[in-house]
Amino acid sequence: MMKLWNRTLAIWCFVFVGAGSGMLACSGGNPVTPIAPETVSNLAVTTVQSSSAPDSLEAVGTVRAARTAEISSQSMGNIVEMRAQEGDHVQSGQVLAAIDDARLRASLQQSEAALTAAHNAVSSAETELSLAQSTLKRYQQLFDKKSVSPQEFDEIKTRSQAAEARRDMARAAEEQAAAGLAQAKTALDNTQVHAPFAGVITEKKAEAGAFASPGMSLFTLEDATRYRLEATVDENDIRVVRPGEAVPVQLDSIEGAAIRGKVAQIVPAADAASRSFLVKIDLPADGKLLSGLFGRAYFVRGTRTAVFVPRTAIIERGQLRGAYVVDANQIAQLRYVTLGDTSGEKVEVRSGLQVGEKLVAAPGERELGGKKVAPRP
Repeated sequence: MMKLWNRTLAIWCFVFVGAGSGMLACSGGNPVTPIAPETVSNLAVTTVQSSSAPDSLEAVGTVRAARTAEISSQSMGNIVEMRAQEGDHVQSGQVLAAIDDARLRASLQQSEAALTAAHNAVSSAETELSLAQSTLKRYQQLFDKKSVSPQEFDEIKTRSQAAEARRDMARAAEEQAAAGLAQAKTALDNTQVHAPFAGVITEKKAEAGAFASPGMSLFTLEDATRYRLEATVDENDIRVVRPGEAVPVQLDSIEGAAIRGKVAQIVPAADAASRSFLVKIDLPADGKLLSGLFGRAYFVRGTRTAVFVPRTAIIERGQLRGAYVVDANQIAQLRYVTLGDTSGEKVEVRSGLQVGEKLVAAPGERELGGKKVAPRP
């Protein structure tokens, strides 16, 4: 039994030794040498550092005109003409639409005729009153001399009083006719729809031939000289917003630096659904401003510690942003990062980098991933 075990052990030893010799023979007896990475020389390398930065509250909102008017018809009738289109700049008092005025012109003529008749009636009543008063004066003298009876004097006095009453009634009718004429003129004027202030037409809501009625909206007019950003701020952050405060505003559709706005109003009631307040921020005059633009306002809450790197260290890969990090072996590896605010020639990195790490300061368009970096002296 012992002999059989020794023989089996010897066979296995032979197999392992032979296999090892074969492998050593196939490899030629020399270990594999790794390929050295390519070296890129004269590159500027910077160290990631932290610094103090403003802690800002970002509030998103929509640009709207500070003054907007829904221009409605005040008359009833067919629209004869629409004299303004979307995008037209109009002046205060300019006629924007005309409504059929034939019926109202006829009414105006009737009112003018009624006023003329009232004038004539007043003139006749005043003549009659003047005669009655003269007669009463003569009878007063005769009555004082006992030349007429009291009954005759009372009849003349009553006639004078009646003439005065008719004169007063004629004058009241004249005033009523004058008011009717003024009303007819106003109604006729309302067939011409005027712009209440200078601005731009942003919407036309009717066409010529349509039937207009009082209160029917025809145009939307905006004051193109004054715009505001209406932003929402959560109830927990409204304490950092102060009326009259100057705040930076960034509009996505307008390239360049942020513009300076001013908090004009904080609506004093929170929205029950979103638990947020509406903040209205006046914007400086700019021909690029339009209603409906998306914008962001930034309110300072204090300071915070942030990581900033040179803007030249950031490279773009499609929609992604990254930087080449240099490890302890001087090998560069691309690492994707999330960016924040920009401050001069530096940009904030909110995630992806740690303080103390080294970066290639200006990689440009070069592909440095896996290459060895020889820093610039």
